Amino acid sequence: MAVELLETLKEAITAYTGLSPNAFFTVLAAGVAIYYVVSVLFGGSSDHQPQHRPRSFEEEVQPLPPPVQLGEISEEELKAYDGNDPEKPLLMAIKGQIYDVSQSRMFYGPGGPYALFAGKDASRALAKMSFEDKDLNGDLTGLGAFELDALQDWEYKFMSKYVKVGSIKNSEASTAESTATDSAAEPTESTVAEPAHVSEPTEEDKEAKEVKDE
Repeated sequence: MAVELLETLKEAITAYTGLSPNAFFTVLAAGVAIYYVVSVLFGGSSDHQPQHRPRSFEEEVQPLPPPVQLGEISEEELKAYDGNDPEKPLLMAIKGQIYDVSQSRMFYGPGGPYALFAGKDASRALAKMSFEDKDLNGDLTGLGAFELDALQDWEYKFMSKYVKVGSIKNSEASTAESTATDSAAEPTESTVAEPAHVSEPTEEDKEAKEVKDE
């Protein structure tokens, strides 16, 4: 029975492959050997050898420091947080409120698509979806309802995603404060001491002086 089955198998191999049984099994063994060698060389190397990632990637995945509360700062001071100094957080303001966007440095950091918004109050630019320098400010005058709604959506997004770390000092209030300080420092007419009034000598004083001189 076994012999008949073997003979049938040999005839089938010859009929379907055109090879003799010995040649067929030799080719089959060679294919298995090649598969094993290839799997060891390529498959094994990826499983056992450590993957060396670029240093820049390792630096990017380092945890970010916690946001630092800055309080109230001027627009000029905000410019120092535009991402060019790696030691400082990346900040951006909307409607006078400052947010730490360091976690999205790929978007707002140097080289990112929205890098020009960093270190500024970009309310007008976001409302108009403008990348022009003249719109990189917090002036909302003249904006339409559609633009104000767009700005509101941006504000909601920032409030939900980023930490608020301060606000922009009102330029008018700052000017009034400096004016009041200067006014307090300048002496007024009422505070300037007037010289003591010296009265003119009378006739009696003159006679008394002449008698004394004699």
